[in-house]
Amino acid sequence: MTNFTHKFSKLILGATIQVVAVALFLVVFGVSAGFAQTRGYVTNALDNTVSVIDTATNTVVATVLVGITPEGVAITPDGAFAYVANFNSNSVSVIAAATNTVVATVPVGKNPFGTAITPNGAFAYVANDTTISVINIATNTVIATVPVGTRPIGVAITADGAFAYVANFIGDSVSVIDAATNTVTATIPGITLPIFVAITPNGASAYVTQAGGTVAVIDTETNTVTATIPVGLAPQAIDITPNGAFVYVANFGGTVSVIDTATNTVSATVPVPSPEGIAVRPDGAFVYVTGVTDNIVTVIDTATNTVTASIPVGTTPVLVAFPTRGQTDPIDSLVAQVEALVAGGSITQNQAAGLLDKLEEIRTKLDNGQTAAACNQLSSFINQINALINSGSLTASQGQALIDAANAIKASIGC
Repeated sequence: MTNFTHKFSKLILGATIQVVAVALFLVVFGVSAGFAQTRGYVTNALDNTVSVIDTATNTVVATVLVGITPEGVAITPDGAFAYVANFNSNSVSVIAAATNTVVATVPVGKNPFGTAITPNGAFAYVANDTTISVINIATNTVIATVPVGTRPIGVAITADGAFAYVANFIGDSVSVIDAATNTVTATIPGITLPIFVAITPNGASAYVTQAGGTVAVIDTETNTVTATIPVGLAPQAIDITPNGAFVYVANFGGTVSVIDTATNTVSATVPVPSPEGIAVRPDGAFVYVTGVTDNIVTVIDTATNTVTASIPVGTTPVLVAFPTRGQTDPIDSLVAQVEALVAGGSITQNQAAGLLDKLEEIRTKLDNGQTAAACNQLSSFINQINALINSGSLTASQGQALIDAANAIKASIGC
């Protein structure tokens, strides 16, 4: 049995030494967003604390006592609160960033592990032994319990907040939860001992670490596995750069793999001590990697993929996270989708120009409070997409993704 399998077998059996999740995250202390980006929180499993790191100096500036065996952690988009899953307390500690104190303790299911927060900051999703607890952040109460597969570990939420993807370690599957109804709408099989999951900013793909030294790539439109990428030994946590260009994978065997999403191949390998958790800083400049057996956090410069710092933290740090990336402007998202179609050769620059002009007109109309005019432009945009589908320039699925996004904007502004 590999160290990885043995480690998670102990977790399932409730042994005293667990795999832990680390979180480095940005917090807001009532000052500028720039200052907020210098703070990170790291869970220390075996001393039941969270280390607060100043990422500008890469030093620990505070230590917060939480529940027993803190593991998963997620941060609200504004950086104001950290939600820490306490594996052996069956609870979530809520830390206020302004004071670095626990301001609430939320009972959840058995052995909570992975944690994620919706991009609008309204809900926290926490993976328990066979369920997901959904916490209303406004009241810090559980408002739904969603049955999923056996021993879910990683949880990730799409940038539009519509779906949560849950890696069921024992179930060899990924559950897809509709966040509007908190029901499972799809179960994706054929993934061997899935561990953690990360979703591209455009929501098109989910990357899942699995046993056997590989990462599975899921097409979120069809919820099918479309690629399998060999990485290092025993891949664990995973994160994606804000521009969606690269995926960083922590391999427990002693490396970090960098996947180029354009080709789904490993473009770099960085040696790192005992990596378990990983997170890309929101500005994309650095990656933070927990050394679970070395009690450190390693910092990687994404420009060079070299190690630039090593930060001593508490005992047994594991997963790493920064504040949940807030929802992107829906028009910006549509612009990005159109530009991606040009880059992929599906439509020409001239075809894209008309679409982009309409999107800018929609933005201008909305900025000026001209809702009716914006609605008309959205309808015109949809008509142009349908024309591109009918001409064969766009496939039905490519066009429908744009139409659905445009209709979502129409619904949000009352068209």
